Amino acid sequence: MTFTTQPLSLEDYLQYGDRTDTPYELVAGELVAMSLGSGRHGEIIHQLQQYFEQQILAQGQDWVARAAMIGVQSPQRGQWETIRIPDVVVLPRSQWRQVRDREAVIFLNEPPPLLVAEVVSPSTRSTDYRAKRTEYALLGIGEYWIVDPLLEQVTICTLVEGFYKNSAGV
Repeated sequence: MTFTTQPLSLEDYLQYGDRTDTPYELVAGELVAMSLGSGRHGEIIHQLQQYFEQQILAQGQDWVARAAMIGVQSPQRGQWETIRIPDVVVLPRSQWRQVRDREAVIFLNEPPPLLVAEVVSPSTRSTDYRAKRTEYALLGIGEYWIVDPLLEQVTICTLVEGFYKNSAGV
């Protein structure tokens, strides 16, 4: 659902507050309310975050996984007034330290996250498979996981020469 009639700038979005707990993405200057999602959707996000944290620990990486709390500035319709809030983001701990004490947005002038994951719901299917896939590739995000409980599949997209190559998931 879109609420704004005039496009918002990034600055307006970062200052926006409607006194509700509704999270919004900014898509080409328009506020788009994010739905709460089903309990299953939330459980999958939680499991993904735990899985990534376990893998990070096992590999001895100085990274963190964060669920639905970090925005990523992204292109949409030829503009940059878009902030996506992925279901899970993996990034270096040093980068997390930088964003945790300010608006938790990774801007274009900053390194992209290492990995983002989206859990598909009926209302986000097209966006997750098409728009975000293109946007995240343009940003140079190394891996994009599309977790689709509707099809019971995980698609792992790995960035190769600017485009995502699909592989079977876990």
